[in-house]
Amino acid sequence: MPETVRLRFAPSPTGHLHIGGARTAIFNWLFARKEKGTFILRIEDTDRERSTEEYVRSIVEAMEWLGLEWNEGPFHQIDRMEIYKSHVDKLLSEGRAYRCFCSPDELEERKKSALARGEKPMYDGRCRKADQNQQKPSCIRFLTTQTGQTTVPDLIKGEVVFPNAELDDLVLRRTDGIPTYNLCVVIDDALMRITHVIRGDDHLNNTPRQLQLYHAFGYKPPLFAHLPMILGSDKSRLSKRHGATSVLAYREEGFLPDAMVNFLARIGWSHGDQEIFARDELIEKFSLNHVGKSGGVFNREKLLWLNGHYVRTMDDKALAVPLIPFLEKDGVRVVLNETLYGAIALGKKRARTLVELSTLVRPFVTDNFSIEPKAQEHLKDKGRLHDLLPVLEGMTSFDEVSVKQRIERFIVEKEIPLGEIAHPLRAALTGSTVSAGIYEVMALLGRERVVRRIQRTLA
Repeated sequence: MPETVRLRFAPSPTGHLHIGGARTAIFNWLFARKEKGTFILRIEDTDRERSTEEYVRSIVEAMEWLGLEWNEGPFHQIDRMEIYKSHVDKLLSEGRAYRCFCSPDELEERKKSALARGEKPMYDGRCRKADQNQQKPSCIRFLTTQTGQTTVPDLIKGEVVFPNAELDDLVLRRTDGIPTYNLCVVIDDALMRITHVIRGDDHLNNTPRQLQLYHAFGYKPPLFAHLPMILGSDKSRLSKRHGATSVLAYREEGFLPDAMVNFLARIGWSHGDQEIFARDELIEKFSLNHVGKSGGVFNREKLLWLNGHYVRTMDDKALAVPLIPFLEKDGVRVVLNETLYGAIALGKKRARTLVELSTLVRPFVTDNFSIEPKAQEHLKDKGRLHDLLPVLEGMTSFDEVSVKQRIERFIVEKEIPLGEIAHPLRAALTGSTVSAGIYEVMALLGRERVVRRIQRTLA
């Protein structure tokens, strides 16, 4: 292991940070923290047509929400264009690159012809011997070694061998002067002294080309680890129909960052049969040796189960912080007090997300709530509530035990089952058919609010 481990996460700001990219970031972050190394954030924004500042902000916000703090950056490739230009000029001067004058239409026509012949569509290298002084639009291509083979030593997949004859001459700089991904990533990783590149295996086919560039520049290549793709429940590549959406969309759905990190770290990596990891424990136990060679499955039900665990085990006061925006979104003015914390303590036993918890907490922090249609069914006959109201008004002690004893005496006197009074009570007090135990609900609301809500319902 090198003295100083340096890893990077290098998203392209052509969209929001999605599940696959987030897992890649997490694996890089965990490896860097495990080895007490450096974690770098680099924004690969040379695609000026599709890259936007909005996506840059969104990616940074998602990284911050997940708690993946970086040590250096964010660096922007768009600020490093002179560095890339000087490297291309070096290859041109050394005869390791050349100008290609083929037009897009010509290239497309040759591609179609190759496919029609059943051949792999590759650039045929015809401009290798072309007059380089032509005054025509041109891109710059790398003079790829096309004999022998390039071996990629991969920390997950083992050695992967690519025949060089299958590698055509890579475009380094497009006709518009913009450098390409494969060029920029090699230069940046070399100059930023990256020791390990952990990325999705959709980049594996780029790696032999990049290795040839490292050698052409005289740079030492990093160690590579290509992660298997995340699969949907049907074992096909993960897509929106499986629930693949942006990381920040999961925040809006009420998931907690620690749950997301735990969940994503477990897709394709394991430590025995353990499912739940504190963040420090993930860092301690993470190893590329335990990353599988086949794709891991994205299971939304498992994510919901795991998030529910984090909701239930989180401190009530700490849980109030991420919960408040969900209450405020519904127009509730939140006050940090014991009623709020008590409502969280009751609600989190049943909630899997902050959205569900917000619904359960709301009746305790505001009187402004509507009664759900299902709950309305329990209020068609309000006779039992009418009978119970004076009983509750006359109570002097209103703790959970006292409420339970008095309700039980009431149902004995009326010779009715508990549900005949509990269901309309729950509807009147919370507007829902689902809540914590009715005695806990009443004790937390207190006698005055319970009486007032029953009166409102009867009115």
